[in-house]
Amino acid sequence: MFMNLRALTIALVVLWLAGCETTTFTSTWKDPNTPTLDPVGKKVAAVFVSRDEAKRRAGETLLANDISRHGAEGVPAYSLVPDALRGDGEKARAALKEAGATAAVVMRVVGKDQQVNYTPGTTMPAYYGGFGPYWGYGWGAAYSPGYITTDTIVSVETLIYSLTQDKLLWASTSRTTNPGNLDQLVTEVADATAQEMARQGMLPKK
Repeated sequence: MFMNLRALTIALVVLWLAGCETTTFTSTWKDPNTPTLDPVGKKVAAVFVSRDEAKRRAGETLLANDISRHGAEGVPAYSLVPDALRGDGEKARAALKEAGATAAVVMRVVGKDQQVNYTPGTTMPAYYGGFGPYWGYGWGAAYSPGYITTDTIVSVETLIYSLTQDKLLWASTSRTTNPGNLDQLVTEVADATAQEMARQGMLPKK
């Protein structure tokens, strides 16, 4: 019974760790001449760079929704820029400006790695004085083997441009561990980016 309970506990811990999602920044940059940005009421284009059109549209919709949650009017770029202009940056910027967008948030997955983690096994001490005491303690001393978990780490580049000035305002590279799906990845990176920008004075602190 003890072993079954212990095995179940270990399994639950492994599942919990696998489900944990964390985003950390490996690098950030902000334009030193840009004051705190006020996104409220501004139209901001959401750009998710992907060769997979379905993922691109899903990513831009998710990113636009998250931008809107932070006070701006997020709009998916696919709804503003014709596909024919995808390779022409100047015409794409002109189309976004014509649609009323003053800024663009660009998100692109730049890497995906696997990280293997090993947790060593443990042995609890047993009492050998008599059979009765040993019976109770002995089962608790049974060796619990180590286990291996594999984490998926996704690296994302996030850029924020002023379309009116044609100027980069913010750039970052982040690493997210075990994102369950595209929704979780985009939302977590966008939220972490907003928090980091607020911490560095680029966005108002809530």
